[in-house]
Amino acid sequence: MSNNKKYSIGEFSAKTGTSIRTLHYYDEIGLLKAEKQLSSGHRQYNDQDVLTLQKIVSFKFLGYSLEQIGKMMKESSFNSNLNDTLQKQKKAFEQKKEQIETTLNAINRTIELIADEGEVDSPVLMSLINSMQIEKDQRLWVEQHISKDVADQLFNKPKEELVALDKEFIQLSKEVKRLMGKSVQDPEVQEVVNKHMKATFEFVGEEAIYAIRDLEDLEKEKLENMFSSPYTKEEEEWLNQAMEYYMIQNGMYTPKVD
Repeated sequence: MSNNKKYSIGEFSAKTGTSIRTLHYYDEIGLLKAEKQLSSGHRQYNDQDVLTLQKIVSFKFLGYSLEQIGKMMKESSFNSNLNDTLQKQKKAFEQKKEQIETTLNAINRTIELIADEGEVDSPVLMSLINSMQIEKDQRLWVEQHISKDVADQLFNKPKEELVALDKEFIQLSKEVKRLMGKSVQDPEVQEVVNKHMKATFEFVGEEAIYAIRDLEDLEKEKLENMFSSPYTKEEEEWLNQAMEYYMIQNGMYTPKVD
């Protein structure tokens, strides 16, 4: 291909399918400098510029910013560094893909919940969405502090089971908010706590529950901070009292006597 053929900016725009405005901008930032005719001051391009523009378009398609493209094209070791930069770009897009998939899963689960449950209390819904959002961090914590097998058991559940658990969580949250303020010894309150405890044991599993129980207080606090609660401070305190009473009555907990 000859590098001697010259193109006006209009001709170059038509040949490459790139707008004149974009070509002006690339010239301005030094990404694709046009040659200026001394006599008229008009911009001119050649066939080598076509190849340069093809590189720019290709790297834009691969997700690089114009600033990154400019730096890459100025490097003398451009070809030898290309594989490294593509590997980094691939990793970045894989992370974005994972984030998008997580977000889409959360959206789909939320849409299904709202369709089935109707109006859902905002704090409850936000708590669920937050939990979906940081599920990867939760899984990593379980792998590090309990075991990979338990992490697989908790986080490799089919979609149908996850939706069913979400619905159960919503129903229990509604019951807690409705009963808040009643005596923790009230049979209806204790029945809700019983459902809550059974659901927890069913979802988390005995191995994980005992492993969490044996953790240091600081690690327990870190774990608790990873889960967004749908309850107010008063509701949390009341629910904790109701659960403590339940565990005492069922021989699961003996309060310390000073």
